Amino acid sequence: MVVTTHNNSLPVRGATAASRVDRPRKRRPGGAAAHRHDAKIAWLLVLPAILGFGVFFAYPTIRGIYLSFTEFHVLSAPKWIGLDNFTELIADGVFWKSLLVTIYFVVLSVVLGMLVSLLTAVILHRLAASTTVRGLMILPFLISGVVTALTWSLMLDPSLGILNVLLTKIFGHPVLFLGSGGWAVPTLAAINVWKSMGYNAVLIFAGLQTIPATIYEAGRIDGASEVQMFRRLTIPLLRPILVMVVILTVISSFQIFDIVAVTTQGGPENASNVLQMYIYNKAFRQFDFGYAATMSLALFVLLIAITFTQLRMARANESDTN
Repeated sequence: MVVTTHNNSLPVRGATAASRVDRPRKRRPGGAAAHRHDAKIAWLLVLPAILGFGVFFAYPTIRGIYLSFTEFHVLSAPKWIGLDNFTELIADGVFWKSLLVTIYFVVLSVVLGMLVSLLTAVILHRLAASTTVRGLMILPFLISGVVTALTWSLMLDPSLGILNVLLTKIFGHPVLFLGSGGWAVPTLAAINVWKSMGYNAVLIFAGLQTIPATIYEAGRIDGASEVQMFRRLTIPLLRPILVMVVILTVISSFQIFDIVAVTTQGGPENASNVLQMYIYNKAFRQFDFGYAATMSLALFVLLIAITFTQLRMARANESDTN
């Protein structure tokens, strides 16, 4: 009798367990209602960014593309002229000279900027442990381009500039850094490098901190010198960061305007007349907004092509160790 009672109790317990497993879980009350308005809140939070993108980027871009096919002089309505502006652009000698001057400026800024920024980042990584010193390095980047240009114009003044005063005592004569055709573009590139060096150095410094110390320890065990480890370990591992810094420097250098407008205004004799300066003169001095929009569109396409070419050739998403 005891055995029978024990056997009959097993199926009852099994059925109870099965019913618990098969029974559908009850939803928590209010769970769906709690997330019902998430989409509305998300769109509300994203709306300011969407409006900003539309007002300050999308609409001006579309408007600029439209104006590049028109003759527009502000006081009159835009007149559709098709590809006439592009035909004029191809035959414009000043445009091509300005493009060459801009490329020359970009090359100097990228080469000098990368060398100085990389050297500064390595020094910060190896020697400067103070966060205050590292923070001071980025201060020139936070200064506006107009203030930077005014400061360097005073320092490079051939009569009263502190640098020319020292050069006069050493060599007996001042140097026309901003008033000479041969010195104008290199001087502007040096000012641009000084301004952006701290920001680029901080980016490279952040990349250096991601490299494991065990890699350098293995290199020392193998007998590699500091120079060899820098060439064969540091540089390859920094490839993604270096490519990003080069691309940012190229884009910012192609868009240089404020430093040129304050210091040389494109002179002497168009020696520093970069493309942005030429576009500004066409638009706001000659009021030829249609042709200025055409040059801006050409610059926009050129920057896109350069960026994608650099990303493609440099394999920016991977280092040499991948």
